[in-house]
Amino acid sequence: MIEEIQSVVRELPTESARQAVGYPTLFTLVALGSLVPVVPTGALVSSAAVVAFHQTSPLALLVVFAVASTAAFLGDVCLYWLGQRGVRSKNGSKWLAAITRRAAPERLEQARAKLDEHGGMVLVLSRLVPAGRIPVMLACLLGRMPLRRFARGDVPACLAWAATYQLIGILGGSLFPEPWQGVVAAVGLTLLISGAPALWRRLRSRWGDESGATG
Repeated sequence: MIEEIQSVVRELPTESARQAVGYPTLFTLVALGSLVPVVPTGALVSSAAVVAFHQTSPLALLVVFAVASTAAFLGDVCLYWLGQRGVRSKNGSKWLAAITRRAAPERLEQARAKLDEHGGMVLVLSRLVPAGRIPVMLACLLGRMPLRRFARGDVPACLAWAATYQLIGILGGSLFPEPWQGVVAAVGLTLLISGAPALWRRLRSRWGDESGATG
């Protein structure tokens, strides 16, 4: 009995310490990934959701959702504000240049057309479509959308994004008994979803080149 109590006592601070480190780390990485779009933030949220799914606390998933959506929103708003400074400046800025480099011309034109047609609703879809966030953000910047209006549209976008990738994590966590197995499954599924559109465009471009050369 004494050994069991000692075991429980040893487990409690370990879990608390893991949460104390994990949530700030998740917040930092998601916010950083929103600023510098090279961090796979979707995979991070799905992995955190898997771990939260296997925890005893029923609030763990809610905390992951709140942390991820808040970090994504703050990162988006900060990046948009930095991009606005470049738009207003005669010499531009490195942040605006970085956003422009990551938006393919054809994707930018599509984003501008959809923004003109549907307005702020495009922001919600831009976070759910892989590689859709940056072209839409650049279209908003070039269209001189005020920061406040962008922020209003970005709130539901970040909430929907966090919920989507958290559901992927919950699915991975429910399919496997061990958290690490669910993390591997969630990360693999997230990367597959994120990379599928780019792979499809590359294959379609290659097929087009081959058919043109044959013709």
